Amino acid sequence: MQNLFIIIIISVLAESIWETLKMVWQDGKLCVDKVGALVISIIITISTDLDIFELLKINNKIPYLGIILTGILVSRGSNFVHDLIVKLTNNITKKN
Repeated sequence: MQNLFIIIIISVLAESIWETLKMVWQDGKLCVDKVGALVISIIITISTDLDIFELLKINNKIPYLGIILTGILVSRGSNFVHDLIVKLTNNITKKN
């Protein structure tokens, strides 16, 4: 059952990360604001060693991948991160 839970969490994270990255290129041009937010967020998560996989106790074999993906998620801002936490928490509650 724990493996199914991890698959659900990774699915939510993958979709969220993809939706964030799609915002970088809009209407045929690069969105400088989104790129700036991505760069700043990734720098912050690297410097603070913030890794969502580590926080969720999910094994990751690629160094810095979790930190970079966390930076991408953080770049969306506090409302998005709050909504993501609610989704993940609901999945944890359903598991128990």
